[in-house]
Amino acid sequence: MHSPNEVPVRVKRLAHGAGLDLPAYATDGAAGMDVVSAEDVTIQPGARHAVATGLAMAIPHGFEIQVRPRSGLALKHGITVPNTPGTIDSDYRGELKVILINHGEAAFEIKRGDRVAQLVLAPVTRGTWLETDELDETARGEGGFGSTGGVVALGS
Repeated sequence: MHSPNEVPVRVKRLAHGAGLDLPAYATDGAAGMDVVSAEDVTIQPGARHAVATGLAMAIPHGFEIQVRPRSGLALKHGITVPNTPGTIDSDYRGELKVILINHGEAAFEIKRGDRVAQLVLAPVTRGTWLETDELDETARGEGGFGSTGGVVALGS
């Protein structure tokens, strides 16, 4: 069952996106919509590429679209989105491109129409800063990176 609060997002298909599927949910329970490549490209091991989708959009104010990797590409081939999740802001009107990086050991070939990432429409909560001289105490305190343990290599 889909959310009762579906939000329409205006999308413009660019010339090189002709004939491609719009982003779509693969299953009823999917949180992300699969987006496809509008180009053929090979990503060498260690290399990055901004994959064209042939789409531009008008995301409603108060929302963002998060660009996330596809788990199968990450597990099987080492292909992921390096700035996960990538954010598309509501005031951006250019082409959606998906930055992919190849952490695998072999070149990875993408064909036009291949699913390359997931898009998640999410509400944005804007914060404001309230400067203060004191912060409340917590059990963690100032403990940073790895301070809560849980990994043998960290010594706990």
